[in-house]
This record gives sequence, structure tokens and C-alpha cells, in this order.
Amino acid sequence: MEEVANQVISLKEIAAGVAIALGAIGPGIGIGLIGKGAMEAIGRNPEATDNIRTNMILSIAFAEAVAIYALVVALILIFVG
Repeated sequence: MEEVANQVISLKEIAAGVAIALGAIGPGIGIGLIGKGAMEAIGRNPEATDNIRTNMILSIAFAEAVAIYALVVALILIFVG
């Protein structure tokens, strides 16, 4: 019985690691693409820098929210159940 409990704990830890790993890849790529697009836009139209920067920061915040959701899922997997 103890062996089964240890296996369940190990599987929960692996699932939490996979959840946060996959949950961080998407926002990481997204933030990179957001920054790339903003730099290209500023290069084409330097007068619009303030508007582009504001929209870029807002978009980055939304992308980071996805990573935070993945962290919450990982923490739930570890501490609940």
C-alpha cells in the first residue's frame, strides 16, 4: 500500500512539472513575438512609439497571465489531493 502511495506522489510531481513546463513555453514564445512585432513597428513608424509601447506592455501582461494559470494548476496538483 505504501508503494502505491509513493507512486501517486511521484506522478503528481511529474504532472506538476509538465504543467508548468508546457505552461511557460507558450507565453515565452508569445512574449518574444510581441517584442519582435513591436520593434518592427517602431522601426517603421517611430512617431507611434508611445502607443506601440502601451499596447506591447498590455499584451505581455495578458501572455504572462497564462503562465500564472499554469503555475496555479501545478500548485493545485502538488498540494491538493
